Amino acid sequence: MHGLGTVLAAAALVAPLAAAPVAHAAAPPGVVRIRDVQGAAHVSPLTGSAVTGVPGVVTALTGNGFWMQDPRPDRSDATSEGVFVFTRTRPRAAVGDAVRVDGRVAEFRPGGPASRGLTRTEIDASATAVTAHGVPLPAPVVLGPGGRRPPGRVIDGPRGDVEKGRAFDPRRAALDFYESLEGMRVEVRDAVAAGPSRDGEVPVLPAAGAGAGPRTARGGVPAHDGGANPARIVLDDALAPLPAMDVGDRLPGPNDGVLDYAFGDYHLLLAATPRRAAAGPSRETTRAQRPGELAVGTAGLGGLNPDSPPDRFTDLAADIVAGLRSPDLVVAVGLGDNSGPDDDGTVTADQTVAQLITAISAAGGPAYDWRSVAPRDNADGGAKGDNRRLGFLFRTDRGLAFVDRPAPAEPLADDPPPAGPDPAVTPVAAVRRDGAVALSLSPGRIAPGNAAWAGARKPLAGELRWRGRPLIVIANQWYPRTADDDPAFGRRQPPSRPTLWRREAQARVVAGFVRSVRKADPDAMVIVAGELNDAETSAPVRTLASGAGLTDLPAGLPAGDRYTAVTAGGSETLDHVLLSPSLRRRPHEFDIVHRAAEFADRADDHDPTVVRVDMDGK
Repeated sequence: MHGLGTVLAAAALVAPLAAAPVAHAAAPPGVVRIRDVQGAAHVSPLTGSAVTGVPGVVTALTGNGFWMQDPRPDRSDATSEGVFVFTRTRPRAAVGDAVRVDGRVAEFRPGGPASRGLTRTEIDASATAVTAHGVPLPAPVVLGPGGRRPPGRVIDGPRGDVEKGRAFDPRRAALDFYESLEGMRVEVRDAVAAGPSRDGEVPVLPAAGAGAGPRTARGGVPAHDGGANPARIVLDDALAPLPAMDVGDRLPGPNDGVLDYAFGDYHLLLAATPRRAAAGPSRETTRAQRPGELAVGTAGLGGLNPDSPPDRFTDLAADIVAGLRSPDLVVAVGLGDNSGPDDDGTVTADQTVAQLITAISAAGGPAYDWRSVAPRDNADGGAKGDNRRLGFLFRTDRGLAFVDRPAPAEPLADDPPPAGPDPAVTPVAAVRRDGAVALSLSPGRIAPGNAAWAGARKPLAGELRWRGRPLIVIANQWYPRTADDDPAFGRRQPPSRPTLWRREAQARVVAGFVRSVRKADPDAMVIVAGELNDAETSAPVRTLASGAGLTDLPAGLPAGDRYTAVTAGGSETLDHVLLSPSLRRRPHEFDIVHRAAEFADRADDHDPTVVRVDMDGK
């Protein structure tokens, strides 16, 4: 199983730790029902208490427990009528059995006590008695129009740890709304995919997205306040396989399962495999650049290395040739070294580059060349041994030329570098040369020793000529958000973003370098591009743009087209192209080419982008 399957399998090790001995109220006298166990809170009021004879009907089974639901609910929507019963081994009860459960109430936190996610309330069973077979299952709660609709905001009221010190209000906070359904049977009707299938999960909107608010032009959902839209729910394949789905694909009719929680989000574990109706849009292509236009694109390579599946090379080549129409320059991020994830000291990447250029040619593209600076081993972040890097793919048949300084040996050779400064650690500087702005190293890394780049990929500057005119291009891949709190329904609200300061610091470094270029030549043509890992409205992107006098091109697109990635079902802009005033004043077109982020077979990739600048005239 994928998704929650690993969580459920690990419960035997983690659940006892979640119920550490602390002072708790004793279970109330008489029959304790599931709603008493759940309580109107994220943490059960009976945590740590022994309970006896809790009644319910088994609604779903897994390898180490089952879900049950009270067939006699009360009238309160604030308390869930369902709960997970942890049995450690395969339960003997079957779906449709009426049972009574003895055990101890616990809170299981997937990922362990330090996890940033919420807990799941469960009963650690010591005995289960089956009292009847073939009992009708309680009717599922329908999500969306015609049923129960979540509030429009994730949290309401005091912020911080949502498990402590705040009122529980499912009518005003989506976080509490879904908690009030934890463990219960839930149904979605005519669901539409808001994100692609990934790791056995797919985020969907009930009722074809009715009432979900703004949508993207291709059927997705814009990221909501930096996180997930509360209307969307994640389907999970823990109980039944799910079909592969792209954004916009549909699941006609009703589909039901049990609602669970794991790793920062609520998951609907469908009881049966749904029927998929393909309805998503096709992959986009942009128009070709005209004779007088300089075309510069971006492409995320996602750790591409010689051992990557051939389809990866084919897909990425198609992005460049068919999607971007073979731009003059491609700012590439995330190219892996020749040994991929093997931590064997390899840092060269000539084999990876050669295979990619060959794939581009096979796709009908022009002859591309490559420039980059090899990092020192394990000095640029990411997985040990990956040694991913930034680089420039460029063609020279339309007027673009790369300025090599110092003049290198064959760029793809494995020969030792010539004597001189180590480009991996030597900072590049803007200088005046022959009456024009130039770089001291090309390609060269911007402030590689600055603490802002510790354990991160250093930005790469390249000097080029477009029909004799100098052009400075800076490739970026800023620090990722992997250490941030869960962006959807995590324990801390609003989510803590401990990586934000790093991108803010990186923005200041790049902005300072661009200022130095423009000081050397106020009319310098500068392009800053790549994966900045923040939205156009974020502080780091604004710091870069305002601090260097640049214009962020994604910010100028219509809202429905303004995204390069789909995260937790939210479409957002993580990749950017920024122009200096001398280029912005020229006629230009910017296009995000949606052909990767919305598709199940490319779900880890970002959409490529391209800007075409009319360079005719002065």
